Amino acid sequence: GQLSFIANERYRQQLADSAAGCIIVGPPLAAAAQARGACIVAESPYVYYARVTQLWKRHTSPGRPAGVHPSAVVHPGAQVDPQAWIGPLCVVEQGARIGPGTVLHSRVTVGENCRIGARCILHAGVVIGADGFGFAPTPEGWEKIEQLGAVQIGDDVEIGANTCIDRGALADTVLEDGVKLDNLIQIGHNVRVGRHTAMAACVGVAGSATIGAHCTIGGAAVVLGHLQLADRV
Repeated sequence: GQLSFIANERYRQQLADSAAGCIIVGPPLAAAAQARGACIVAESPYVYYARVTQLWKRHTSPGRPAGVHPSAVVHPGAQVDPQAWIGPLCVVEQGARIGPGTVLHSRVTVGENCRIGARCILHAGVVIGADGFGFAPTPEGWEKIEQLGAVQIGDDVEIGANTCIDRGALADTVLEDGVKLDNLIQIGHNVRVGRHTAMAACVGVAGSATIGAHCTIGGAAVVLGHLQLADRV
């Protein structure tokens, strides 16, 4: 009764040993999978598997209601779309905007004037729009540079738990549509992250770096300030 998948041919040897009721495979493994038993042949087994998990969740999990949890604090000057969900203990500051279908899990903070698009998912503890790290040295100490920008987040963005995205110093920090961020990531002020770029846990991106579209950045990598990464790096 179990379903499995093989997304990489290097696991071919394990195919015959699997006791799964059905296995999702790509065309190169179709014959071997059919000889073993029931299978689903898909051009991209991993994508097919992803869609199966979505189907399963729709059938087994109750839909999340739209609205604002009673323990959340939403400033009267913020705009929350009626189709969004603001979870327990969240804070949405003045001038912030939350788009339709967006979900803020518990303890998410969205700072003043920050904008989040449609169908985004922000996991527990995310902070959007804390001050960027800007201080001018003087003989007596550090002089704070006020961070006058905000954060713009596009549609279909997912941000992992306890990730922080700083507001810009003058212009905004920007995450374009479809960006996926893991847990414990730091995005500095005035960074721009291109469409459909994904970053694994503990990545740090320093201020004013520009990262292209469809990039993938592995765990604990660091991108220094003012650097530019081309698309698909």
